[in-house]
Amino acid sequence: MGYTVQPNDTALILGPTGLAYEKDTDTLYVASTADNQIFAVPHAGKAVAFVTKGTPIFANPNLRGPLALVFAPNGNLLTSNGDAQNADATHPSEIVEFTKSGQFVRQFNVDASQGGAFGIATVLTGNPRFNFAAVDDVPNSISVYSLPFGQNQNQQ
Repeated sequence: MGYTVQPNDTALILGPTGLAYEKDTDTLYVASTADNQIFAVPHAGKAVAFVTKGTPIFANPNLRGPLALVFAPNGNLLTSNGDAQNADATHPSEIVEFTKSGQFVRQFNVDASQGGAFGIATVLTGNPRFNFAAVDDVPNSISVYSLPFGQNQNQQ
């Protein structure tokens, strides 16, 4: 409730899209494409009616229309940039990693074209590697990425 919703030529409608729930803190994180921000909604698991918009925790120039939202194995959050807001031709189609307190960590390119980064999922393998898969809407494919865990990492 209270998130910006607006028509868009490319995406049809912009509004809240990605959700990630943290059971330990009972916090629901919301990626709002139209607001170009990530919000934290406290006590979401106890809600029995509409919840408030929450508190903005990440509003950064690296956000360009956040879509999907998931937790990385290190506890940080990952969102896919759909490029519907704040588009930057030099940084299209990226996955952005940031801490729950709103500190930018790093970004990963998914496609050289605008609007490619879409869905995202993470997995923690048996070795100390940080892995994620991302949907690339440009060629309609899924790519899997493995990066050294701990490289340029901010853990909480």
